[in-house]
Amino acid sequence: MKARVKWVEDRTFTGEVEAGHKIVFGNGIGDKPKPGPSPMELLLIGTGGCAAFDVVHILEKGREPIEDCTCDVTAERAETEPKVFTKIHMHFTVKGRGLDPKKVERAVQLSAEKYCSASAMMAAVAEVTHDFEVVDTGA
Repeated sequence: MKARVKWVEDRTFTGEVEAGHKIVFGNGIGDKPKPGPSPMELLLIGTGGCAAFDVVHILEKGREPIEDCTCDVTAERAETEPKVFTKIHMHFTVKGRGLDPKKVERAVQLSAEKYCSASAMMAAVAEVTHDFEVVDTGA
């Protein structure tokens, strides 16, 4: 796996991965707007994305009628440099007709404890917690 980060101007950068996908990121300076997510925000997006991918994959493999999955990620950071994440919480909202809440709970648990590489890395420095809700779209 490879990536390249290139400085564009001010505090604006582009990131590109081997497959050619690009993203603009950075922090605003003074009154200039942010050009995209900050590097720390990208870490949260990646962690939530990794976990959500696992949950969807596990439920699909179990033939659960999943229609939608959202992972809302909140975090706290240390007060001093380096301002690492100290707490990360992931809240999953999983929607479908007749989803089994026990299977959703198990999918979230398996992602957290076995499959999500990003969560495992973050857990080395932060307290990572999870919860979920199931929304029955057939109601």
